[in-house]
Amino acid sequence: MLQERLIINVLTAALETGADFAEIFAEDKISGRLEMVGGILESSLSGRDYGVGIRILKGNFSVYAFTNDSSESNLVAVARSAAAAIRGGGASSGVIDLRRAVIDNRHSVAIMPDSSQKKRAIELMRRAHSTAAAFDPSIAQTKIHATHQLQHVLIANTEGLLAEDKRVYTRLGISAVAEDGDQKQSGFSGPGAYAGHEFLEGLDIEEHARKASRIAVTMVKAGFAPSGRLPVVIDNGFGGVLFHEACGHGLESTSVAPGSSVFAGKLGERVASPLVTAVDDGTIANAWGSLNIDDEGARTQRNVLIENGILKGYLIDRMGSRRMGMPATGSGRRQSYKFAPASRMNNTFICNGTSTREEIIANTEYGIYAKSMGGGSVNTATSDFNFAVQEAYIIRNGKIAEPVKGATLIGKGIDCLSKIDMVGNNLEHGQGMCGSVSGSIPVNCGQPTIRVSEMTVGGRKGE
Repeated sequence: MLQERLIINVLTAALETGADFAEIFAEDKISGRLEMVGGILESSLSGRDYGVGIRILKGNFSVYAFTNDSSESNLVAVARSAAAAIRGGGASSGVIDLRRAVIDNRHSVAIMPDSSQKKRAIELMRRAHSTAAAFDPSIAQTKIHATHQLQHVLIANTEGLLAEDKRVYTRLGISAVAEDGDQKQSGFSGPGAYAGHEFLEGLDIEEHARKASRIAVTMVKAGFAPSGRLPVVIDNGFGGVLFHEACGHGLESTSVAPGSSVFAGKLGERVASPLVTAVDDGTIANAWGSLNIDDEGARTQRNVLIENGILKGYLIDRMGSRRMGMPATGSGRRQSYKFAPASRMNNTFICNGTSTREEIIANTEYGIYAKSMGGGSVNTATSDFNFAVQEAYIIRNGKIAEPVKGATLIGKGIDCLSKIDMVGNNLEHGQGMCGSVSGSIPVNCGQPTIRVSEMTVGGRKGE
């Protein structure tokens, strides 16, 4: 992608004003998106994004610049312009000796997604539409999208690293809208993987389409959720988005290093129920949030965050490592060359416990069963969160009873962790896109079914 001589010249220019580290991130990304509404293909978009980002560090001070002109003269000029912000010394001494890293690829890709698969992808999308639309007469609309991304990255720095990697992502999104009078409710299913077109071919398309329609139909006919302090059972899979948002972001060095996280300074302390062990693992084969190397060129790894309720570690990028005096954890990620890297999650999940879903429900006299989670927000400084529940039911006398809509879960992540009193044995992962300071990136959120003994549930009584 970039010649070694060019890389050395750019990095040398970046050090001219006394910086102690410089890095190049070059990216060539091809993406495609098909979108279908009501069974009709509405759009077919493809694009290519190419550019180079240059980061310069001195101590805890950072400068970042990017360009899509990769000529040597321009890259050297950009590096010198960024380096002008560095104060306190002349050019750093020493020769930059690049050593090409050997990358162990953990992810098999059988069919590269490209235009040759477009016709087949459209056929699969039409199957999804037909199944979703036929689920119930109340289904008023379907939207289906299929996306793919091929990303080639090159990362080089003044410590001698030279690493290249190719990443492939494929995802299908199915949305269904149900109407009942003036009421409308939507349902969604969005499986994705670090894989090629074979991922779409291997999906149970009909099952995902029925899931989206079932949620919409069930919720549009449901009464409103009650409000108050109640036990809440959160189902497996994408239910893990609550941990991801309410706790995971607070464990990133972006928040921990400046002391703006409720988890800062708590290593070795109990921050959760003894039933809770939580992990972020960027090495899971073909998982949506996995990488061979992070966007700083470090190998991804399995990071234990909480073990039996005790805080064991944080997610740390290079800058966080400098500020905290702790090793980086292979957690530097960014959306593209237009963003400086920051500490981010990959595949974050609560590990399996010993209870079954059935046991958890049966041991709950009255509460809320959050079967499918929606979006939410969190304040990492306090861990206060507010999450919508996409699909919810009342639990009554240890059994799942009537569906309810409009439920929100409100609380503090650190308090919620301490009140988890049952953990299931049915770990699954769900896929999503996570937005933060370094852009939007693919992540997995996972957990087994869990029960929180008491949470604030927002809702309203039926009219």
